[in-house]
Amino acid sequence: MLRNALGKSFRFLGYTVQYGCIAHCAFEYLGGIVVCSGPSMEPTIQNSDVVLSENLSRHFYCIRKGDIVIVKSPNDPKSNICKRVIGLEGDKVCTSNPSDFLKSHSYVPKGHVWLEGDNLRNSTDSRCYGPVPYGLIRGRICLKIWPLNDFGFLRASPNGHRFLDD
Repeated sequence: MLRNALGKSFRFLGYTVQYGCIAHCAFEYLGGIVVCSGPSMEPTIQNSDVVLSENLSRHFYCIRKGDIVIVKSPNDPKSNICKRVIGLEGDKVCTSNPSDFLKSHSYVPKGHVWLEGDNLRNSTDSRCYGPVPYGLIRGRICLKIWPLNDFGFLRASPNGHRFLDD
């Protein structure tokens, strides 16, 4: 009887570890469902919208300008942020706020990206903390799944004029 109970316990433990590893790999390398919070990406993503993120793009270095990404916060490594990629390494970006009279520009260093929220007046982004290392990118948002009346691919940036083509 003890042998039978130990056998069942070890089988259960083995399945738990096995499926835990599969789940970890799926969420780490394939993607997952993310609930977004905060006003920084409005009107594209509202507070409490649910989106689908995929992680393969970051592993294959397929992140492009205009993509919305989930990133480990440079200010708080325990939290993730959702921002739009404005510039890739070597790109010239506008580093000033939209309300600034004099515009300042800078180049994104190697191995970094420049991130900004779509709601420029209410977003803590690269204009505050500078370029973000590519390694902090967790995934790329590809689809909004909730609310259902807004289901589908995400719209283009309302700040397209901030993309510089120098």
